[in-house]
Amino acid sequence: MIRQWNEESLDHRNALFYAMGISEEDAKRPVIGLVNSWNEMNPGHFPFKDVISLMKETIYKAGCLALELPVSGICDGICSNTPGDRYTLPARDLVSSEVEMTAELNMLEGMVLMATCDKVVPGMLMGALRVDIPSVMFTGGYMLPGEFHGNMLTLTHTKQAYAAYASGELSREDYKGIVRNACPTPGACPFMGTANTMCACAEVLGFSPPGNASVQTQTDEWREMARQAALGITEAVKKGIRPSAFITKSSFENVVRYMMATGGSSNSLLHIPAMARQVGIDITPETFDALSREVPVLSSIYPNHKTLTMLEFSRAGGLNAVLKELALVGKIDSQAGGLFGTIGERAARGINKNTDVIRPLGNPISPQGGLAVLHGNIGTESAIVKFSAVDPSAYIFSGRAKVYDSQDDAWNAILKDEIIPGDVVVIRYEGPKGSPGMPHMETFMAAVLGKGLGTKIALVSDGRFSGATGGLAVGHISPEAYDGGNIAFIKNGDMIHIDIEKRTLTMDVDEGELEKRRQGFVPVKKTASGWLALYRKNTTSAHRGATVFWD
Repeated sequence: MIRQWNEESLDHRNALFYAMGISEEDAKRPVIGLVNSWNEMNPGHFPFKDVISLMKETIYKAGCLALELPVSGICDGICSNTPGDRYTLPARDLVSSEVEMTAELNMLEGMVLMATCDKVVPGMLMGALRVDIPSVMFTGGYMLPGEFHGNMLTLTHTKQAYAAYASGELSREDYKGIVRNACPTPGACPFMGTANTMCACAEVLGFSPPGNASVQTQTDEWREMARQAALGITEAVKKGIRPSAFITKSSFENVVRYMMATGGSSNSLLHIPAMARQVGIDITPETFDALSREVPVLSSIYPNHKTLTMLEFSRAGGLNAVLKELALVGKIDSQAGGLFGTIGERAARGINKNTDVIRPLGNPISPQGGLAVLHGNIGTESAIVKFSAVDPSAYIFSGRAKVYDSQDDAWNAILKDEIIPGDVVVIRYEGPKGSPGMPHMETFMAAVLGKGLGTKIALVSDGRFSGATGGLAVGHISPEAYDGGNIAFIKNGDMIHIDIEKRTLTMDVDEGELEKRRQGFVPVKKTASGWLALYRKNTTSAHRGATVFWD
């Protein structure tokens, strides 16, 4: 048993169990929490209700007692382009606290963590790593892509369509048609955004059944994985296998390697360092950049590809096929362990069924991974770009700055055609402390793409991006404007230079001029109360995971 009870405290708990119809015999079984983020506001988490009975029955037959415990299951898309978006990243840390509290308060012997979406998966993993009891993660699978007039659709296409509609390039009827058809089923949005990147993170770390991160939701295959997850947690509880038994620095580096090979979300530079820190492991932006230079891009789906989605990725062999290609040439640590076997054993299951969708190492899409860390006199600690979603013609870009202190201001400006080709748009005071909450700049970049300006306008911001963001978008500028980073002192008309291949982000403003601009600096302080005020007070920078749980 993981937990140690005295007779009085156990009887006190059991008296409450009996009130809910749990028998005296069943109360003697190890209690496994089904920590479930199911709700009716989030399609990514909506499918979990389909498998609760199956998982309970499987766990019961294996000698344990599964009890369902709800936690938050937020969706970034629900609050996109609203003030609520400031809560999505801080919600990750709250979810980690909910998992910690649920596990410790209820003295659980083990947990099945049930989540799919952007902040909930890493939040649950952060909590599981802190409490260090046997834990399995079961993710919800991907939704099917939509279709309208013969074109592939995802949720992010609705934002691009709105920009085209607002500028008169798209009829209202077609715009509404895109909205109606973008999300045809529940599940994670079917692109290589943050949700699918984080589901892959859980699997590569060893918490999820093989193939769980690249399976279509609500299929027989997905339901069988729910059963495997239930069996896996009972085995882990009986053997006392805690996350600390298999999680190492190499585990996290493997996640980064997988992400580079698949053009994963830039939000991983917030989540993976925050997760690793829970067990005293340092994963930094420099880790990502170093591994990016070693691991090529092997698979490119939306937003890195115009039409391919998780559906094609899954049919090509999915996560295990990518692991196989990486393992064949030693680009991943095959000895790294997990609850469902080593990376090498997972790779051995892999079959690459379509080398156009998942390429072998000898024929990569790009010789370097999908993310780059830039340095210079704007992001003196770091800045991030997902260059797998950038057209190579825009790898080198220079332009005059147009500065905005919020995404709303910049978004309204581009809808009014006040931003023109050649501009480098600077959106600041949207970082972890500045906003606070570090909302994503997806709405602005979707407008850029919707107007066909993906290679003609650059964005530099201390905010972050949706995993579905395409175009030349440089984010996570650290130090952020609120902390007096140099982004706070950019003026309209300053010349800014981006060179992805050289990993540089600079402005033609010398240190003497910057020092003058720093005199009397007072940051823009946006209104925040409650949890956001606490988050602003306690969070680290984007360079260090934007988390209140760093030390």
